[in-house]
Amino acid sequence: MTRPAPARPQTVRVNGINVSYTDAGSGPLVVMVMGTGSPGRVWHAHQQPALLKAGYRVVTFDNRGIAPSSECAEGFSLADMVADTAALIEHLGGPARVVGTSLGARIAQELALARPDLVTAAVMLATYGRPTPMLEAFSAGERELFDKNIILPDSYHAALTAHMNLSPHTLADDRSARDWLDIIGFSGQTRAPGVRAQLALHDREQNRLSAYRDIAAPCLVVGFADDRTLPAYLAKEVSEAIPDAEYREVARAGHYGYIEQPDEVNSLILEFLSRHR
Repeated sequence: MTRPAPARPQTVRVNGINVSYTDAGSGPLVVMVMGTGSPGRVWHAHQQPALLKAGYRVVTFDNRGIAPSSECAEGFSLADMVADTAALIEHLGGPARVVGTSLGARIAQELALARPDLVTAAVMLATYGRPTPMLEAFSAGERELFDKNIILPDSYHAALTAHMNLSPHTLADDRSARDWLDIIGFSGQTRAPGVRAQLALHDREQNRLSAYRDIAAPCLVVGFADDRTLPAYLAKEVSEAIPDAEYREVARAGHYGYIEQPDEVNSLILEFLSRHR
C-alpha cells in the first residue's frame, strides 16, 4: 500500500502564540502531543501512519518552545501549554482523542481535567503525576548544563541519551546500539531558548495524582518496562488515580518505547481508540 503524502505544515494563531501543526487524513480527530524538546514530527515515523491507515484524522504540532511555533523564551507554565492544546483543538473543530508522551502525556492529563468537553479519550505514554528526587536532580542538572553553556562531547551525549531513553535489550545488540548512537549524534544537542523554557517547567512540578481522580474521560496509560527517565511505576500511579483508566506495560522498551516497540504501542493505541470512536 502506498503511504499517503505527508501533510504540509500550517501555522495558526491561538492562545496568543503561533502554533505550527500538520493535519492529515479524515475521520475521528486525534491530536498528538510530544514531549520535552522534541518536535511534533517525531510522531510521523510510526504512530501517525498507523492512525491514518486506521481511518483517523491526525494532527501533530510543535509545542510552544519548539520552533517554528513561538518559542516564548521568556518562560511559560504547564497551564499555558494545556491552554495551547485546548485552543488548537477548538480551532480544529474538536473534541478530539488526545495522545501524548512524557511531557505531552502530562499535558493530556491536565487537559482532560481542565477541559473535559474537548477530550473524548486520552492515551498517555511514559507519563507521571508527581515529582521524584531522581526526576528533580536530573532536571536540575540539564538546566545547569544549559545555563553554564556546557556542551558535552557529541559521543558522550549520544551515549548518555541512549542509556537514559532506550531499553538495555535494544542496546545489547551492537548493531542496533551503533545505529542509535549515530541517529542521536546526528540530531545534535539542542540549545534553543525555547527548549530551555520547557526545561524550566520541571522546576515547578507538583504532585497531581489526587487531582486526577476528577478526570472523567476514558484513558489508556502505557508504561515502558525499561524506562529509566520516567520509570513505569510512575505511569501505573497515574492509571490508578484516574477512575476510568486502563494500564498496559510494554516490555523491552525504554522512554522512547513508541519508537523502539512501535508495533505493540500502535496496537495498544488503536485497540483503545477503536472502543472510543
